[in-house]
Amino acid sequence: MTAETSSPQPGAATAAASQSGTAASEAPPATWRGIPRGIWVLGFVSLFMDVSSEMIHALLPIYLVTVLGTSMLTVGIIEGIAEATALVTKVVSGGISDWLGKRKLLTVVGYGLAALTKPVFPLAPTVGWLVAARFVDRIGKGIRGAPRDALIADLAPPGLRGASFGLRQTLDTIGAFLGPLAAIALMAATAGHFTLVFWVAVVPAVLAVALLVFGIREPERHAAAPARPRLRLADMRYLPAAFWRVVAVAGVLTLARFSEAFLLLRAQSVGLQPSLVPAVLVVMNVVYALAAYPAGVMSDRVGRRGVLVAGIFMLIVADLILALSTGLAGVTLGIAFWGLHMGFTQGLLATLVADTAPVHLRGTAFGLFNLAGGIAMLAASVIAGALWDAQGPQATFLAGAVFTILALVGFVLVGRRATAFPAK
Repeated sequence: MTAETSSPQPGAATAAASQSGTAASEAPPATWRGIPRGIWVLGFVSLFMDVSSEMIHALLPIYLVTVLGTSMLTVGIIEGIAEATALVTKVVSGGISDWLGKRKLLTVVGYGLAALTKPVFPLAPTVGWLVAARFVDRIGKGIRGAPRDALIADLAPPGLRGASFGLRQTLDTIGAFLGPLAAIALMAATAGHFTLVFWVAVVPAVLAVALLVFGIREPERHAAAPARPRLRLADMRYLPAAFWRVVAVAGVLTLARFSEAFLLLRAQSVGLQPSLVPAVLVVMNVVYALAAYPAGVMSDRVGRRGVLVAGIFMLIVADLILALSTGLAGVTLGIAFWGLHMGFTQGLLATLVADTAPVHLRGTAFGLFNLAGGIAMLAASVIAGALWDAQGPQATFLAGAVFTILALVGFVLVGRRATAFPAK
């Protein structure tokens, strides 16, 4: 497996070597035992932070709509701006991590900033404060995202790259369903005391930062990488065509995968009680967690393309079920397919970025990948909210199915070329 480049660049040969079949054959077997300790630590950091974040985010859309009376379009704009901010910030932090050669530093800053914003949620006196807290929290996510993914790529053995990203994604997603479960339990125990739930959410965030600071050692800069590469946008031209194809497919796919706030609101629209709405994220993330690691291992063994096609097809199924169902059972099935799609695609897309980017530009590559996703997420959430206000939930999810079909067709067409995407 080799990365396409327009001309030889520092680190490109290393990237190709690290992705070669020889390296893969010398790697340890594709099992969890061979995954380095640092990747496990990063996974548990993600788990604790997601418990904290999802305890808050599982309740926030319902609180905005039912308590504060905001419109669906407003929810879409808030969620779109919040998520787009996180993803756009990654392009800057990723490039800086390449320049510094210090992935851990920016990862700590990002997680630390997110932890510091958690107390704002229980203290916020107005909607403006809630929006600001959501915004700053997502900036922290943006700062940490690309350096963390680049750090995983640096730590992972080539033959276990898919499994490593899948494991981190699985642990992250376990936190994403433990958070809503904790929110449900606390809401039931306290008769709907939002502020108490938000205060409890501060604790796992602090644990995540402590684990990251004391549990991860920064790997040495790769020998073939420049000692201090220049920080400049012109370096984008050194990223291969295969990387840009990954970005294009992921961008179109993100248009179909708008904010999960709309899954919560879809469940409420068919009669689920507000206190039980966080269970939607539990269902989705349980399926997501169960699928992510096996999908990563499968991609290491049989190739990336087939696994990604299967994941895209699952989103089409999810959108159609969510559009056409009129009862809670059907909506729950659609949400489960949504989680299955996430498990088969999110870790794999990150793996494809690591496969196709030169070693010394991995942070930049992950940043650009997430910049495209951020723009698409903002557009997707605003479009979804506008369609819901104008035509109802059916129009929102049918539009998602159309965008997913376009992503699938585009992937199949470019995948006909032997060098379009790495097979494994």
